[in-house]
Amino acid sequence: MKIKSRQLCFILIAYTAVTKLLIYPTVLATFCDRDVLIPAVINFFIEGVLIWAVSFLCSRTDKTFFELLQGTIGRIGAKIVYGFFAAFFMLATIIPIFEQKLYVHAIFYDTVPSLIVFLPFFVFAVYAGAKNFQNTGRCADMCLPLFIFTMLFIFFMSWSEVEWSNLLPMFTTPAQKLFTGAAGSSMRFIEPCWLLMFMGHFNYRKGDAARLTLSYVLGALITLLFLAVFVGIYGDIASSRTFAISRTSIFFSAIDTIGRIDLIMLYVLEIVMLFAVVLNIQLAVHALKLCTGYENSMVLSVAVNAALMIVLIVCDNYFHNIQEFYFRWMWIAFLIFGVAIPALSWVLRRRNER
Repeated sequence: MKIKSRQLCFILIAYTAVTKLLIYPTVLATFCDRDVLIPAVINFFIEGVLIWAVSFLCSRTDKTFFELLQGTIGRIGAKIVYGFFAAFFMLATIIPIFEQKLYVHAIFYDTVPSLIVFLPFFVFAVYAGAKNFQNTGRCADMCLPLFIFTMLFIFFMSWSEVEWSNLLPMFTTPAQKLFTGAAGSSMRFIEPCWLLMFMGHFNYRKGDAARLTLSYVLGALITLLFLAVFVGIYGDIASSRTFAISRTSIFFSAIDTIGRIDLIMLYVLEIVMLFAVVLNIQLAVHALKLCTGYENSMVLSVAVNAALMIVLIVCDNYFHNIQEFYFRWMWIAFLIFGVAIPALSWVLRRRNER
């Protein structure tokens, strides 16, 4: 069930970025106008520090996070915490699944109802969600080159249309709005939680903490560059342009002659996006296994995906309400699971050493 540290680096590069390329830029532009980079930098900085802290913790212990919890608060307490983590990962999957459903319908289809088109995703998610961490690493090996190739191509097609003056002047948005944008979108920044689940499941080598942190920084820089390109192209109307990744390359001059070649890149990038969404499902299944003691991953994967599918079907026409709820309230869950617990994980190690 081991995953390689190299593959964790790939996850932190590719999955960090692709989970923030659809509606996240539009949301930031809505609340922060042209200052979209500022709240993003705030979140990336906080997460980068936590990524380093958890990575460095991995160099000081070969125990899993569950074992650290068990040594501190007992087996029952550890199971309860992992039960909450399973719920957290499921909550963190809801918005990305809705985004993917709307994106697939808007970009790849015109007339077929989006829900019917997207429901087969859960067949894939049930299968992938039941796989172990070794399989997760193999998927990351495949996804990183796809991600790098498609992003380079999209940047190339978008670059000539960027008006960098659209990003100026900076720091004109009130500080309250900037911090509201950072807090409201923080549910998209759960990478330290990924590392907590992977603790003890990879062989730490000297320098891995630096490599993992730098990989996260690279994923963050790619995201920040894309945000700058997106706002540089659309300026004041960026807040009205959803599915940002599909909006930046449509003005490429060759498209008028040979057609929407950018769609090929979007098709390929969609593969990486789906694996990034499934990662949260895999981690929810992993947490449920340790919480319940039930070893059949396939049954647990069916249960997790069934719950997510019910939410998708029942709330099919209420995405904006769900998005607003997440923006206003889910930062609390993120503060607990995405910041406080990773930051306090060092306390668990010290308690285990006594």
